[in-house]
Amino acid sequence: MNKPKPSYLKPSVFWSIRQGFPSWLKLLLTGIALIIPLTIWSLLSYQGLVNSQFLPTPTAVLQAGIEMFKSEDLMLDIVASFSRVLAGFICAAIVGIPVGIAMGTFYSMESLFGSIVGVVRYMPIAAFMPLIILWAGLGEVSKILIIFLGIVFYNAIMIADAVKFIPNEMLNAAYTLGANRFDLVFRVILPAVIPSIIDTLRVNVAGAWNFLVISELIAAQNGLGFKIVYSQRFLNTDKVLFCIVVIGIIGLLLDYSFKLFYKFALPWAEQ
Repeated sequence: MNKPKPSYLKPSVFWSIRQGFPSWLKLLLTGIALIIPLTIWSLLSYQGLVNSQFLPTPTAVLQAGIEMFKSEDLMLDIVASFSRVLAGFICAAIVGIPVGIAMGTFYSMESLFGSIVGVVRYMPIAAFMPLIILWAGLGEVSKILIIFLGIVFYNAIMIADAVKFIPNEMLNAAYTLGANRFDLVFRVILPAVIPSIIDTLRVNVAGAWNFLVISELIAAQNGLGFKIVYSQRFLNTDKVLFCIVVIGIIGLLLDYSFKLFYKFALPWAEQ
């Protein structure tokens, strides 16, 4: 009786799963991902298939951006927005990281903070704007507070989940070697969860920029979010699109910076 021939997985470069991937193909696919939407945008706008008031051409958007840098002090808006995002992001990290580690480590802390974090993170931050104005006024504090509230609970819950994924065998081994609770938290759990903390911050910095536009609705006189809302009122779609592109570029640079920091600070985690 003939035995069936064993089937072998055919090698594939394009569909490789966690295997080597050539740099040239990575650059090619990245270029295609950028070129396709730009081509569609160009066809729709240059051919007049969509009203220019709703979808200006890439050239018009670029010209509007140059004009904003020259005559509207767009760089000051970029600095103002970046400062607000940075302040809210740092405050959210300072609070969210220890709360997340505590929730993931101790059942008592999970019981204490878990219900609050679980409920509040589903509440829309925009609904809190009237209260935030009453609590913090119309200045910079209220804008930073919105960004802080927008991401701090996600920091805490994501870091808590990362702590729970640490194998129990690692904790038991530390106990066997004579570690106390302090040693377990600061010499076992914290080093093991640092890569996840960096990944969490890298993901949630995007949320900070999303909440920027909401925060700059509160009596702002500058900022990219303010520019977007102000330009929208006068149907200056080219300026709106350029500000959105600027936020996207800043976000891309921040994401790449986090990846570089991860690669050089935690080479063992890359492995």
